[in-house]
Amino acid sequence: MLRIAQTLNGQLRAAMERAFPEAAQRARAAGQALDPQLAPASKPEFGDFQANGALPLAKPLGQPPRAIAQAIVAQLASEPAFAKLCLEPVIAGPGFINLTLRPERLAAEVGARLADPRLGVPVGANQGAGQEVHAGPVIVDFSSPNIAKEMHVGHLRSTIIGDCLARVLEFRGHPVLRLNHVGDWGTQFGMLITHLKQVAPEALEHPDAVDLGDLVAFYRQAKARFDADEAFQATAREEVVKLQGGDPVSLKAWGLLCEQSRREFQQIYDRLDIRLVERGESFYNPYLQKVVDDLSAATLLVTDDGARCVFLEGMSGKDGKPLPLIVQKRDGGFNYASTDLAAIRYRFSQAGDGASRVIYVTDAGQASHFAGVFQVARRAGWIPQGTSVEHVPFGLVQGDDGKKLKTRSGDTVRLKDLLDGAVQRAEADLRLRLAEEGRTEDGAFIQHVAHTVGLAAVKYADLSTNRITNYQFSFDRMLALTGNTAPYLLYAVVRIAGIARKGGDLEAASAHLTFTEAQEWALVRELLKLDAVIAEVEEELLPNRLCSYLFELSQVFNRFYDQVPVLKAEEPARSSRLALCRLTTGTLKLGLGLLGIPTLERM
Repeated sequence: MLRIAQTLNGQLRAAMERAFPEAAQRARAAGQALDPQLAPASKPEFGDFQANGALPLAKPLGQPPRAIAQAIVAQLASEPAFAKLCLEPVIAGPGFINLTLRPERLAAEVGARLADPRLGVPVGANQGAGQEVHAGPVIVDFSSPNIAKEMHVGHLRSTIIGDCLARVLEFRGHPVLRLNHVGDWGTQFGMLITHLKQVAPEALEHPDAVDLGDLVAFYRQAKARFDADEAFQATAREEVVKLQGGDPVSLKAWGLLCEQSRREFQQIYDRLDIRLVERGESFYNPYLQKVVDDLSAATLLVTDDGARCVFLEGMSGKDGKPLPLIVQKRDGGFNYASTDLAAIRYRFSQAGDGASRVIYVTDAGQASHFAGVFQVARRAGWIPQGTSVEHVPFGLVQGDDGKKLKTRSGDTVRLKDLLDGAVQRAEADLRLRLAEEGRTEDGAFIQHVAHTVGLAAVKYADLSTNRITNYQFSFDRMLALTGNTAPYLLYAVVRIAGIARKGGDLEAASAHLTFTEAQEWALVRELLKLDAVIAEVEEELLPNRLCSYLFELSQVFNRFYDQVPVLKAEEPARSSRLALCRLTTGTLKLGLGLLGIPTLERM
């Protein structure tokens, strides 16, 4: 009901200005406006909306807030457009104005959404009055695995959360650039290339001689040699110099390692239906020196113990001294901060991406790092006015013991193994349920449902948790058919599909929607919240808000379906209730789609 709320907000503000013109004039002189403080009603018995704007006016006006509320309501009574929208306002408590929408207006909103493929969600960014609008893309930086290493559980949250945020922003009409900032450069490639040349030189001529499974063990072998063999260390360091200098053989070996990793990463992304544009750390190598030059020209760069750095404002170490952000090491080399500064400079530059908003989806442990990078970028003038840069932090995936999720042997859980486990558990649960119900399904059906439910369960368990907190990974909880889980939501969609199979024509248009039961009105009001919820996710970047809404919608629908007849109802109730079923399944499918979760017709 975002559009209705905006209309009501305008009507309330106009009523306040008519009732108290001097207060309105003082607000305008201060560059502000009277605020109705309109919000959704805290309880259904209070109506649909509650306006609390009378309370803060009590002191400046020297009047009781209830008297102020009465004056505002009196002005609303003279507004025909308001009378068409709401029933008579009710003043409650010290001066709250409770507003209830007219039933015919609610029914009209349902009809409009049934005819709208976007279900009432407008295209266009949340833009406040007076804000400069930038047409550049929104960049979402997420996933970011390292070359020559397998994706593990630590990549799960960034990949799933980043994809969801990108989907929401795209749906709202933003041009979105989904960037995968892979770790494809650095000193570790010296030891990897050296090891490759010495133990598998045939790979340089026959790239398929090495696959990623070998490369993971290969990385460990190279690291062990680097730690134990001084001669190997020296050769590896020379190899780094060759690579950075553009030696053709070194670059070929580097490209081989990157391509082998890329193939394996893509299998995970395809499985999870993730779209990304790879732009690794190496992309920014040509821009690193320009970062140093810009910071030096801005007199931000300081040489400290041989390293070139920027001292951060408001960020101190344990000794109380300002923390440095090292931009160039004493040996002239660059580090992660250097690359991140080059990236943020390129992303906002008109010669680069010309972004309007840049969102980094990484673990909360990198918060201080990004705070420093963002501060330096702002002080350097690289972030244009009217644009924004945000770090979207998330907590850990934990095991039942409350510690970081590990295998029984103490190793990091491979993402591939975790997804395989989810699908296997989903299949086992499905086969057990089919046996209990006496149903027989073919193998293709079982595989499709297990794959869909298993991956949906993993995604939803992650997204339904406030991303800032840690969460405990549990197959039992995430695959349950009850509670706030993906299977529960998927089953609501399946339940509505069952209505259609039993003869309910969900696509039939109802010329006149008629609702009389409390359960119908509760479902209507829940369905009409979708646009406001998506706008909230767009602004706050919290996918769990969408999950909570879809769970509540499923609960309200199930109560409606259990307590009110649909197919056996007489007309016009039957058609109207089928229309609610159609809008419910459309809303669930749209919302789950924004979470990256496909739906099923049968389970």
